[in-house]
Amino acid sequence: MRTSRLALTVATAALAVAGCTANGTTATSSSAAPEASAATPTTSADPAAVKALSDAAAKLGDTSFKMTMTNGSGFQLVANIDTPHGNGNAEMSAKGTNTSLTVKTLLFGQDLYAQIPGVTTGDTWTHLDMARLPDGANIGLKPGQIDPANTAQLLTSTSDVQTAGEGAYSGTVDLTKAAGVAGIDKVTVDGYGADAQKVPFEATLDPQDRLETLTLRLPAVNNATTQPLVVKYSDYGQTVTAEKPPAGQITEAPANVYQALGGK
Repeated sequence: MRTSRLALTVATAALAVAGCTANGTTATSSSAAPEASAATPTTSADPAAVKALSDAAAKLGDTSFKMTMTNGSGFQLVANIDTPHGNGNAEMSAKGTNTSLTVKTLLFGQDLYAQIPGVTTGDTWTHLDMARLPDGANIGLKPGQIDPANTAQLLTSTSDVQTAGEGAYSGTVDLTKAAGVAGIDKVTVDGYGADAQKVPFEATLDPQDRLETLTLRLPAVNNATTQPLVVKYSDYGQTVTAEKPPAGQITEAPANVYQALGGK
């Protein structure tokens, strides 16, 4: 299989990046049910608020839902996830200067299939061996991390959590303790410097006390204001249509796909 170098270069950026900063600069960034809970309350945190967020995150492991994650106009990930059955589908779109890319993924337990421009054509899918990818590699969906934003883990690094209204909460999160969640990789977190330890967030719950929105106010990069990372949860209990591709439409991912994603 011949793979366009340009397509792989763009794919690498899109698959490893949570989104783009306001000025267009790259802002680098399953079947197991979430087990994490919110951080142990500190003296400045409201225990009731911490528990409410923890309980809401835990509910993601009990049902199906739709998740939409955006970072300005340069990045969007829409996923439909059936947590109890470990299945899901996602479509991730990334845009930059003179480039755009859409990657689709299907998850069935421990099997991940992707449609990547320049790698697959038509209705074909490539099967990815996650053992060949580095920790933190995520191309939309990932075995063992069925929520692409991994909100449950993110909430283990919160502090100063307070109630900000009916069903609304705010506080700060230490991204140095949560690199790799919400699509934000360690390289990006390191680039934020000390600001990464106190990233403001807001969260809202729906009338059933389930997560509705999570917004991270990401630090500025090179003195340029960044767009917030916004995660929305909706359509709880929906029927998720995710069918495994026919054998004739599946190929194993070539070596250069793993290499482009930092694997082997």
